[in-house]
Amino acid sequence: MSAAVLALQGVTKSYGQGDARVEVLHGLDLEVMPGEFVAIMGPSGSGKSTLLNILGCLDRPTGGAYLLDGEDVADLSDDRLSLIRNGRIGFIFQSYNLIAQLTVLENVKVPLLYRARGRGGEGRRPEDLLETVGLSHRLAHRPSQLSGGECQRVAIARALVNDPILILADEPTGNLDSKTGAEVLELLEGLHRQGRTIVLITHDPAVAKRAGRTVRLQDGRLKDAS
Repeated sequence: MSAAVLALQGVTKSYGQGDARVEVLHGLDLEVMPGEFVAIMGPSGSGKSTLLNILGCLDRPTGGAYLLDGEDVADLSDDRLSLIRNGRIGFIFQSYNLIAQLTVLENVKVPLLYRARGRGGEGRRPEDLLETVGLSHRLAHRPSQLSGGECQRVAIARALVNDPILILADEPTGNLDSKTGAEVLELLEGLHRQGRTIVLITHDPAVAKRAGRTVRLQDGRLKDAS
C-alpha cells in the first residue's frame, strides 16, 4: 500500500501566551493517499485558514507532526520549507495571485525559477500546460486582459508546472460565477482522473461534493463527513 501524501498526527495550533493563548486547531488527524481528491469543508472561523497554512508549509503546528511525502516538515528550516513549497506543492488561490506585470506564459514559468534541484525532473512545459487548460492563444496577455476564469486557469497551469505531489486549492471558485466555477471544478476533476492528489478547502457544500471524500472542520476539529 502506498504511503500517504500527507499525514497530520495530533496537530495543534495556538497563538499567544498565558491568559491570551488561543487554541485554534485541536489534535487533528488526517491522511490523504496518492490520487485522492479530498475536500476540507468548514464555515468562517472554523480554522480553515490556519490549517491551509500548515498544509502548505506556510506555518508550523504548535504540536503534533505533519508528514509530507513521509517527511516531518514541522521542524525544517525556513529555506528547506521554501524549497518544499515550490517543488512538492502546487497552490491554487481564490484570488489567483498572478503577477500583474508578467504575461500568462511568464506567470506559469515563475515556479521554475525556484525549482528545487534534484527533485521532480525538469517539470512540465508551460506551453503544454496552458494548452491543456485552453489558453494557448493567450500566452502574451497579462492578467488584466483576462477574465476571472481565465486567470484561475493560468493559476492551475502554474500549480502544475513543477509536477507537484500535492495540489492545494483554497476556495478556487470563490471569485467566480457559477458557470465559470463549474468549469474550474471540471478541470480539477480531470486532474484527479489523471492521478493527481488534490486537497480543496471550501465553505461551499456544492463544491465539496465534487471531491471524492469530504472532511469537516468545525471549531478546530476534523471529522469525516462522507
